[in-house]
Amino acid sequence: MPLPIYIQFARDLRKNQTPEEKMLWNELRNRKFHGFKFLRQHPIIISAFNHKKKFIIADFYCDTKKLILEVDGDIHTHLLDYDEARDILVNEMGIKVLRIKNEEVREDLKTVLEKIFQMLQ
Repeated sequence: MPLPIYIQFARDLRKNQTPEEKMLWNELRNRKFHGFKFLRQHPIIISAFNHKKKFIIADFYCDTKKLILEVDGDIHTHLLDYDEARDILVNEMGIKVLRIKNEEVREDLKTVLEKIFQMLQ
């Protein structure tokens, strides 16, 4: 039986991480970041009807703190409305979203990690 599309999609994204996602994942993986467990390219079901699931894929997700980290590249300058609507949806589910620009990860990873830690408090 084939995998659900959201699982296959997440697996494909894990295989094709951006350099910035790789940098951040290196800091977050294996509970290295203050003991918090993060998942990468994690599917989150936002609705289900008639056996069809609508989902988003979070770049990084901490379930215990209900926090999504999104590492945004240049394409997101054209997706502002989409990103805002998506953030509203997950906020209504009780999940916070922290958007981080690629440049922030590349140029000042320490400050990015400080922002993440503040959101986890």
